[in-house]
Amino acid sequence: MSQVLVYGSYGFVGDLIVREAIDRGLEVVLAGRDPEAVAEQVEELEVPGRRFALDDPDVVAEAIDGADVDCVLNCAGPFSNTAEPLVEGCLRTGTDYVDITGEIPVIESIADRDSEAENADITLLPAVGFSVVAMDCLAAHLADRLPEADALALGVDSLRPPSIGTVRTVIEGAEDGGAVYRDGTLEHVPAAWRTRRIDFGRGTRPAVTMPTGDVSTAHYTTGVPNVTVYALMPQPARAALKAHRYLAPIVASRPIQETLKTLAGYVREGPSPWSRKLGSTYVWGEATVDSTDDETPDRQAVSRLKTPDAYVVTVNGAVEATERVLESEAESGFQTPAGTFGSGFVLDLEGVEGYFDETTPESGTRVVDVPS
Repeated sequence: MSQVLVYGSYGFVGDLIVREAIDRGLEVVLAGRDPEAVAEQVEELEVPGRRFALDDPDVVAEAIDGADVDCVLNCAGPFSNTAEPLVEGCLRTGTDYVDITGEIPVIESIADRDSEAENADITLLPAVGFSVVAMDCLAAHLADRLPEADALALGVDSLRPPSIGTVRTVIEGAEDGGAVYRDGTLEHVPAAWRTRRIDFGRGTRPAVTMPTGDVSTAHYTTGVPNVTVYALMPQPARAALKAHRYLAPIVASRPIQETLKTLAGYVREGPSPWSRKLGSTYVWGEATVDSTDDETPDRQAVSRLKTPDAYVVTVNGAVEATERVLESEAESGFQTPAGTFGSGFVLDLEGVEGYFDETTPESGTRVVDVPS
């Protein structure tokens, strides 16, 4: 039976993913840099584990090869620290790679290794967690509805407290600000660059541009040259993000980052099981064609999704994608979730009811028959 090595298996999200993978019958090898955490999890779950750090490429490749696995699933953020050495190890050993990053620089760096992955005959599939899975599939669905689209706007409404890993990831990327795709090129913009009122599916609310991984994946999946991603944000948070433009150089300094990462350790690890069960997330997307003819109106298509809690989608999406990679359903090279599995991938996850085209989840008719 195929085996998957889960790096960062003992983190909050990593542990949820490991337990789901085991419940589905996958052969799992636990892994991470903390020997005590790995040992404790190995004893509890009674599955094999390996402790290795990521500082030496030879050590990483030897550890992956020695674990005798077919795929590495990286759950250890910030992925700016973990993705490159694990991808390198997978390229050296001919092992497929999957992760749950939402970091644009990480996705872009993995995309740059597409030809290497094709030559090694392995799949590099980053960003199989929420929100990328939901918005990437929505982007693909909109591109199917409006093939001539030259711009995509995507957004998410999910007021969910972040995990420690997410907080540390945000701190790590504090200096980067925002990002959009414009005319086929990734461009950096200020934090909270634009504000827009969006009806995600439960009324119109203010949202600001956010540099989430969907900016990159939606572009690669659809080929649409202009991509902007928004997130619902209350006024205090919008003000804080705009202040980030001036504070980023200070926050990005190493002493401040190390202090903030230490403080992040006091953030609650993650939501309780009942909270995850009751939670839900609204995802919105708009594809547009900018007419160059003054007499021809611009065309647009709007679709929405309602999904379970973001953590639930991350866990189910990561395990489902890994299973499909292990079953050789993904081609070699750099891939995106919807690019390799189609816009219907998110609909295969538990609790996702269908797309709502031009309507809201509360009032509309869902669309469940989409191309795979």
